Amino acid sequence: MKKEFKDKTLLQLKKAQGMLKKVISMAEEDAYCIDVLQQSLATVGLVKGANKLILENHLNACFKEGMKTANDLKQQELIRELLHVINKA
Repeated sequence: MKKEFKDKTLLQLKKAQGMLKKVISMAEEDAYCIDVLQQSLATVGLVKGANKLILENHLNACFKEGMKTANDLKQQELIRELLHVINKA
């Protein structure tokens, strides 16, 4: 992973990790449901942001490089792999 993407991705994931710990703590302490939900949704947003960065890096590096091959089977595999991941999102 390119350094710029790696740094941004790790920052997002570490923030999400900290927020998730807070969400768990809030739930254990029976905090107001909406407050817990808002923190949980913020955590999900950070993870989604990290996922976008990872995908962007993949497309600009691994996928782009892989599509340069003359091997149609390899290209189709890269496309299937990408579609599989997108369907999970």
